Amino acid sequence: MRHVSAPVVDRAGRARDAVAREAWAEAYALLHACDRHPDQALTAEDLDALSDAAWWSGHLDESVAARLRAHSAHLAAGDHRGAGMDAWWLHYEYAGLGRPAVAAGWLHRARHHLDGLPPCPEQSFLAWADAEEATARGDGAAALAATARMTVLAERSGSPDLLALSRQAASAALLAQGRRAEGLALLDEAMCAAEAGELSGLFTGWLYCLALTQCMEAADFGRAVEWTRTAMEWCAGADDGENPFRGVCRAHRVEVLDFLGDWTAAEEEARRACREVPPDCLEAAAAAYRAAGDVQRRQGRLDEAARSYAHAHELGLLPQPGLALLRLAQGRADAAAAGLRLALACQDAHRGPLARARLLAAATEVALAVGAAREAAGAAAELDALAGDVPLLRALADTATGAVALAEDPEAALPVLRRALDGWLRLRVPYEAAQTRMLVAAADRAAGDEEAARLELAFARDGFERLGAAPDARRAAALLSAAARRRLPGGLTAREAEVLRLVAGGATNKGVARSLVISEHTVARHLNNVFAKLGVSTRSAATAYAYAHGLV
Repeated sequence: MRHVSAPVVDRAGRARDAVAREAWAEAYALLHACDRHPDQALTAEDLDALSDAAWWSGHLDESVAARLRAHSAHLAAGDHRGAGMDAWWLHYEYAGLGRPAVAAGWLHRARHHLDGLPPCPEQSFLAWADAEEATARGDGAAALAATARMTVLAERSGSPDLLALSRQAASAALLAQGRRAEGLALLDEAMCAAEAGELSGLFTGWLYCLALTQCMEAADFGRAVEWTRTAMEWCAGADDGENPFRGVCRAHRVEVLDFLGDWTAAEEEARRACREVPPDCLEAAAAAYRAAGDVQRRQGRLDEAARSYAHAHELGLLPQPGLALLRLAQGRADAAAAGLRLALACQDAHRGPLARARLLAAATEVALAVGAAREAAGAAAELDALAGDVPLLRALADTATGAVALAEDPEAALPVLRRALDGWLRLRVPYEAAQTRMLVAAADRAAGDEEAARLELAFARDGFERLGAAPDARRAAALLSAAARRRLPGGLTAREAEVLRLVAGGATNKGVARSLVISEHTVARHLNNVFAKLGVSTRSAATAYAYAHGLV
């Protein structure tokens, strides 16, 4: 009989101690050394630990190989619970590696192992898979039933990990059905356990990644800001090994920093995220590239933005609406409109309201740029219906609605745009606030309040300059300079002056309406205002005034 030497026994004991402490780099080195020793065969439990340690240490191929061996060992021992858990893990890992057929096979095998057993904690993972599949096919009732089974199993097991995960899964099912308040309340409860340090490292990382994704998809910007910060603090503290969650959490942080206007930090974090994201989470790297492209585009670095969007596309993520807005900045408005129409038609319905809202906001902007007023109004109306009372979505919708109204009736647009600006300021989202100030300035000017328009333009220019949004800053400065030179006589607004010019040129009210794409009723109202301001009562007198003051 062979005898295992004392150093090997000691190494195995130290490895198990390292696993218990979640010191994954140490555990991986020790278990790897044990596995290579000819006098010691790792148990099924040790192989599970080796797989976990390899995963945490960034050795994904070794993790899968060890898990396959662990599954075989559990099966040989007649341990269907252990074999079923390994089969579920193989399903999870193969899905992350982009091998859906293999993943589906292992999920089927996990069901084969676990379905006939008395209730056990491992069945929670099957219920989780059931919930996600039901949500994907739009069956909300089945998704909630699956999360209810998951919760019962978790409570029976007494596992804080499984209980927190079941609450997160139920939250996801509720949010997918539009039950926002209930879903977010459950998510808060799950996250309390993670932030309090009550969970294992794996489940803490899972919850942070899942919660951050849910918050961004649901447009809950306040929670996204808060939990991104705590997630990165946890990643910094859990610094043993590679920590595969760090890159994914950092990718979410890039999106938050982009919204907050800290673009230098956002671009640097995007670079780091792309280096740190593991191969089974490439969607996070793609999102980081897309966010970097958005920063570069707004700063006028169009070639760099195009390369970042291309990297995101290469990794499987359609970089819209940023790519369409890049095309618009390049003067390719038709390509921008076509790209957005395709993105809206092909969008995954389960990606949450924020993704669609951003597409609709961009579609409104591009449609207005190409003069497609009806298309712009349709996109803005859909966005308004989608927004509800969610602050981030409401600010997007009010901005789009106000921009559409600005072309038809600037005075009616002004209160909507001011509400949009207030929304962006409350959210502390500076780029969109500065953009909205530009629209407010246009509405102020059309309403005859030149002083308010100049103030808004100055605030917008300063905001763009602080952000480094050079093209927008130049545009605001040019408009501010033009406003300083322009003084319309008689207190006329810009739109009233346009109406007067056309009337002085012989146009009827109907002709003015056609030229300015407004209603005849609006033309009549503007003309009455002109008569009142100039102290005249006839078109001929107004025409004489226009010629006398150089308006024609």
